[in-house]
Amino acid sequence: MVDYSKWKDIEISDDEDETHPNIDTPSLFRWRHQARIERMEERKRELQEHEQRKTENIRKLAETKRKIAEAESKGANLDSLKAELASIEKEQKEIQAKEEELKKKEKKTPWNVDTISEPGFTKTIINTKPNRPKDENLTEEEKEARMKKFIKENESLLKQFGMLRKFDDSKAFLQQHSQLVCEETANYLVIWCINLEMEEKHDLMAHVAHQTICMQYILELSKQLDVDPRACVGSFFSRIQVAEKTYKDSFDDELAQFKSRIQKRAAEKIQEAIKEQEEEERKARLGPGGLDPVEVYEELPDELKKCFDAQDVPMLQATIAKMPEQKAIYYIKRCVDAGLWVPGKNDEEPTMKANSSEQESTPSVSTNDVD
Repeated sequence: MVDYSKWKDIEISDDEDETHPNIDTPSLFRWRHQARIERMEERKRELQEHEQRKTENIRKLAETKRKIAEAESKGANLDSLKAELASIEKEQKEIQAKEEELKKKEKKTPWNVDTISEPGFTKTIINTKPNRPKDENLTEEEKEARMKKFIKENESLLKQFGMLRKFDDSKAFLQQHSQLVCEETANYLVIWCINLEMEEKHDLMAHVAHQTICMQYILELSKQLDVDPRACVGSFFSRIQVAEKTYKDSFDDELAQFKSRIQKRAAEKIQEAIKEQEEEERKARLGPGGLDPVEVYEELPDELKKCFDAQDVPMLQATIAKMPEQKAIYYIKRCVDAGLWVPGKNDEEPTMKANSSEQESTPSVSTNDVD
C-alpha cells in the first residue's frame, strides 16, 4: 500500500495566507525561505561530518586489526592493542546509533519547494545534423572511377528509385538506402533520362525526370542549410506535400524546364551520333590517296560521270583524250587517289570502280545468289 503521509507535512513559506497586516508579506516570505535554507545547510554539514567520522572509524578499525594480527605472529603484548580495538568498536556503535538518528530526523523533516522535486539524474542530449561533406579535390579520372564504382554497387537500387512516383514511397526508399542521397545519383538519373529520350521512350523519361528533380531539390536544400543531404530527405518530402501553391508551381516549372533540356540534349546527341557514323563511313570508303570517292565523283564533269556510270573503260579513255592535258591529269589523279580508277600494272588492263553512291544503294550480287 502506498504511504501518502509525507504529503501531509510540506513546509511552505511563500504562499501562506496567515500573515499579520503590519508585517510586509514579501519580506516575511524571504526571511522564512532564508531560515529554511540555513537549516538545510546545517543538516548538510552535520551529514558530512558524520560521513567523515564514519570513514575515519573504518580506517582505524582496519589498521588496528592489522596490527593485532602482526603482534600475534611475533608473540608481542596485545593488551594495549585490544584496549584500542575496544575503544574503536565502541565508537563504531555510537556512529551507527547517530546514523539511525539522522535517518529518522531526515524522514521527519518536512518537504519544501527546494527538496520536493529533486531530480534523480539529469541528462541533456542535443540533436545536431551532420555537416555536409566538403567537395573533394578529385581529378576527372578519380571522379569517373568513383562514379563507375557507385553505379556498379547501386545500379539496381537507382533504377528502383527512378521508377517510384509517390513522395511517401520515395521518402521511405531514400531513408532506407541513404547512400543514394548524393550527386552521383542525380548524375545517373540525368544520363538515364537522356538515353530514354534518345530511345523515344518519352513517357518513361518524364517519369524518371520527376525523380531527378526531387533528388536535385534535396541536394540544393543541403547546400542552403550546409548539412548532409541525408538529413534533408524528410524535410523536403514533408514540405513538398504540404507546400503552398507557389512552391509546388516552382517545382513543376523546374521539372518542365528539365524535360525540355533533356529533349534538346537528346536531339543533339542523336545528331552527333549521325555525324560520327557518317564520318566513320566516309573514312572507311577513302581511297588510297585519302580522298572520298563520293566527293570526287560529284566534282567530275558530266561526260566523265557517264563513263563511270556505264563502267566503260574505252569511253573513259576517249573522253580523257579529248580533254586538255592538265585538266585530264587533275581528274585522273583525283580518281586514282579516291579509288575510282585503278591503273593497270604491266600488261593488265586498268579497272574502274562504280561510284560509292551506287555501291551503297545497290546490293552486291554473286553467283551463289543466283539459281
